[in-house]
Amino acid sequence: MMISEFQKLIYDQYFEKDNGRGVEGTFLWFVEEVGELARAIKNDDEANLREEFADVLAWLTSLASIKGVDLEAAAAAKYGAGCPRCAATPCACPPRSWEQG
Repeated sequence: MMISEFQKLIYDQYFEKDNGRGVEGTFLWFVEEVGELARAIKNDDEANLREEFADVLAWLTSLASIKGVDLEAAAAAKYGAGCPRCAATPCACPPRSWEQG
């Protein structure tokens, strides 16, 4: 499934409800799902990981629709030509200060 197809699927299923809740309310649901994903990562729960990644993607997609952002176009514009900082694929940027151990 392409990103644009997924965005349309989520739009058709949830846009009215999520748009009615507004950006702030929908964003809070998104953040809650990110927290659930963090717990699934911490617990290394493979079945739950798939579910939580899907939930985070769905809520992010719904937020994009509410704000009128075409996720596929945005992703292609930012990452389609390689890393946004160094333009390489794979990324050849040096580690940032917080990544060095």
